[in-house]
Amino acid sequence: MGYLMSDRSKETTAMTVESFTVTGMTCQHCVNAVSEEVAKVAGVSKVDVDLAAGTVTVESESPVDRAAVAAAVDEAGYELVK
Repeated sequence: MGYLMSDRSKETTAMTVESFTVTGMTCQHCVNAVSEEVAKVAGVSKVDVDLAAGTVTVESESPVDRAAVAAAVDEAGYELVK
């Protein structure tokens, strides 16, 4: 007798990826500070900060609140470009 089992590991959820420009970052400490604060924003599942490009890319299950990202970047000591 065989059983059909669903393989939930193959199910994927559409993710939202948004990039923001940040000013004032100059070193790895800056990257770490921005990453740490932005990761605290509700719904954020992944943060990637590119120091050379001056960007922070946020992955989430739904669009994140830009104001919340701006506040997190500000808390880290930097500024989100409007």
